[in-house]
Amino acid sequence: MTETVVAPAPMAVENLPLRKRPFDIVFLVIFSLFIVTCIISDSVEGLGLDQVANSSNILVQWNYTYSSNFDPLYQSHPLWLRFISGTSAFIYVFFYILLIISIVKGFNWIQLYSVIYATMIIALTGIPIFGVEFFGPVGERTPNPGVFLLYNGPYILFPLLLLIRMRKPLPFTRKF
Repeated sequence: MTETVVAPAPMAVENLPLRKRPFDIVFLVIFSLFIVTCIISDSVEGLGLDQVANSSNILVQWNYTYSSNFDPLYQSHPLWLRFISGTSAFIYVFFYILLIISIVKGFNWIQLYSVIYATMIIALTGIPIFGVEFFGPVGERTPNPGVFLLYNGPYILFPLLLLIRMRKPLPFTRKF
């Protein structure tokens, strides 16, 4: 008589609670701030609003203060930058909301969308903008690279960290 060996069923892997995923809490804070900056900054550029000091629009005034001191590219309104900023203001903002909900609830399905987002923002936003800011024509280069990196570095750094975070299946079953 032959004995049939039955393999044990694979154990379901459970998500870690948010409190045991401290870097995800950092993501919650950063991507919540990204929502605010999409509204304050990217919408102004995406809509093509002229950044002038005497505007009646407070968002335009804030953007003018930054761009007139540190970011002449942002003030020059090239069409390609309006598309990039508009994408951030009117498309990425919805991803940020979904990402925040997914991190809190542990929805692992956000992994693929996170990889797509991170790749897009690094390649389609970071490379052209940082390229012009550091190597472009004199009138479009940042006069203060340190301040520019302080303001804009997180928009490349945190998507890169998110890409690393989402490198393996079931990201919320592990700390990082």
